[in-house]
Amino acid sequence: MLLRNMSTAPGYHEETYSISDLAHEFDVTPRAIRFYEDQGLLAPQRAGSRRIYAKRDYVRLKLILRGKRLGLSLSEVAAMFELYDSARDEKPQLAQFLAALAERREQLERQRADIDEMLGEIAVFEAQSRKILAGDRRAGRKNGQLKR
Repeated sequence: MLLRNMSTAPGYHEETYSISDLAHEFDVTPRAIRFYEDQGLLAPQRAGSRRIYAKRDYVRLKLILRGKRLGLSLSEVAAMFELYDSARDEKPQLAQFLAALAERREQLERQRADIDEMLGEIAVFEAQSRKILAGDRRAGRKNGQLKR
């Protein structure tokens, strides 16, 4: 249920969202949204015990989830939010975002190299094991790698 609040300006409608609206929209649990709130990443208004999220919270949640998908930590996302909130232009935020992305890319490339190396080792052991199963028991012993 999308909530609409009237501002003091005539004809102005500010979009607001309930926690269940955001949970449904982004396919996350209300608990996750409350966690992000506890971490200071979201700041909904309150109407009694109800949370009312503004468009700013909607955009922030979208950025939090995008950052998580890219492998950024919540503290890295929070640092970018702080930079954005305090900056007069977005260049410092974009520079920090690029640096975080470059660091994440390097980490993923190292992981990919490790995975490729492990897959190569698995392929060698699979080939040796298949030869042994096929009756060529010398194949594994010849290289001294597989022992019975």
